[in-house]
Amino acid sequence: MEYLLTIPGTLNNLNDYISAERTNRHKGAKMKANNGDIVAIAIRQCMRGVKIEKPVFMEYLWVEPNRRRDKDNISSFGRKVIQDALVQCGVLKDDGWKYVVGFSDKFDVDKKNPRIEVLIREADG
Repeated sequence: MEYLLTIPGTLNNLNDYISAERTNRHKGAKMKANNGDIVAIAIRQCMRGVKIEKPVFMEYLWVEPNRRRDKDNISSFGRKVIQDALVQCGVLKDDGWKYVVGFSDKFDVDKKNPRIEVLIREADG
């Protein structure tokens, strides 16, 4: 089975999160929670009632409005937030090694429609 999660817009990046954490740990926690809320709304819209029991492979497509942010900063914090939200919403049992066998990242630019697309594919075996 395959499931597509589309999150409109962009999330904060790793540099934003590190800066917030260094300023005040509560500010960093709030940033992570706010990003998690954005993802949770998209999960409820795209994956209502989906509960995946099998291990998954996740293919991320990060569509940015421009090329200003580094790819590794975009994806590293974003993956953490998205996978945590999938667990909190009950779509995945956990985001550890047993349930997420791997992931890949691709990047694109669309000034008018920035978004994150996550193709969640149940892994064989």
